[in-house]
Amino acid sequence: MAASKDQKKTSETSETSRSSVTETILESISDGVFTVDHTWRITSFNRAAEEITGIPRDEAIGRHCWEVFRSNMCERDCALKKTMKVGKSFVSSETYIINKDRQRIPITVSTSVLKDKRGKILGGVETFRDHSLVEELRKELSSRFQMEDMVSSSESLRKIFSIVPQVAESSSTVLIQGETGTGKELLARAIHNVGPRKDKPFVAINCGALPDTLLESELFGYKKGAFTHAEKDKPGHFSLADGGTIFLDEIGDTSPAFQVKLLRVLEEQEFMPLGSVKKEKTDVRIIAATHMDLSTMVSEGTFRRDLFYRINVVRLLLPPLRERMEDIPLLADRFIRKMNGIRGKSIRGLSQESLARLMAHDYPGNIRELENLIEHAFILCSEGDIEPRHLPAWLSDQPVRTPSKAISASANPVAEAERKHLLETLSRHGHNREAAARALGIHKTTLYRKMKKLGIPLPDDDGRRR
Repeated sequence: MAASKDQKKTSETSETSRSSVTETILESISDGVFTVDHTWRITSFNRAAEEITGIPRDEAIGRHCWEVFRSNMCERDCALKKTMKVGKSFVSSETYIINKDRQRIPITVSTSVLKDKRGKILGGVETFRDHSLVEELRKELSSRFQMEDMVSSSESLRKIFSIVPQVAESSSTVLIQGETGTGKELLARAIHNVGPRKDKPFVAINCGALPDTLLESELFGYKKGAFTHAEKDKPGHFSLADGGTIFLDEIGDTSPAFQVKLLRVLEEQEFMPLGSVKKEKTDVRIIAATHMDLSTMVSEGTFRRDLFYRINVVRLLLPPLRERMEDIPLLADRFIRKMNGIRGKSIRGLSQESLARLMAHDYPGNIRELENLIEHAFILCSEGDIEPRHLPAWLSDQPVRTPSKAISASANPVAEAERKHLLETLSRHGHNREAAARALGIHKTTLYRKMKKLGIPLPDDDGRRR
């Protein structure tokens, strides 16, 4: 009997010890952790959860979880609710919460069911990680590598980005040359959006998709009775875009007859609608684009020399994606975030093997083709990382290239930017990790974890001794 009592006492002591160790671990980690019961009331709330939300534990415990977190996920797509319903864990869903100071905090969450020793479900448990620093670095990275809706870390495209503001300030005609799918219309829109005409219309028309007569009516408009079924006046794009920009895509596909009419508009700043006897003035900026070599076409007599010189005031050449492969990680990250929003998914990114597969392709369809490959992966991938099995099968048949140093360095641009930011902050505070953590708005244990993850060595002197 005495032995039985001793065994029971030992068991209780062991259980208490394990509970104490678990509590110590939960209090030490930098991720927020909380649990709820079946009525969605919070039953536990660790120290990191207090720090991230700004809400003390005694205020949180006993309240409904949505009253504490006020997340966009609470409104429509609660990961914890799905976990409790299907009994399945969900990992790394992206969302945000509103902290005590009414600030929006970006987080990633992971959820699972909470069970006792006998397997009985007691409620749910959620861990969440503050991604404020990552979002800040993402914005910093975007500002360095972005021009409007275009992103690039390649030297050739960043040179174009650097002169876009000056080009946009002028009213000169611009010619953009580049292969199909390189982003010619995006560059044209960027020039329009950062210039003085940004509040006026931007009108794009594909010259190669329309015959001459239809192209003329679309651009210049027509008067009532100009042709059969012309029952009323219709203004053309030159009227509708007055004060703004007209983007003439694939201008190399136009006929010599149309080129003469377009030249007159450029030289005289006026046009004549079909069926009219009176010219109309126009104030539009022309940005033309083509995938063809207009210089060669001029030599061959298939494109008017005078029109070429008129539109070739500023010429911008967009390189194909195969010549700036270092942009693939940036572009893929952008497309994944875009499609997460459209599809309502929380895909983290590309696995290393998937990235290697994408880097091995030559992209005859350029950026448009890369976006299509990511969209294909979204059909097959539900969560986590995009793996090779989610990509088209034919990509697996291509030999995987060893990335160059330039490409490897930018394979995870956000991590690279985060590493640089942490090093600069540490240096600015004399390698005092506590001071650096305060400056970054994170706990020192979070800073330590990030340094370890990013391969930043700990100095012998952490700066606290002076």
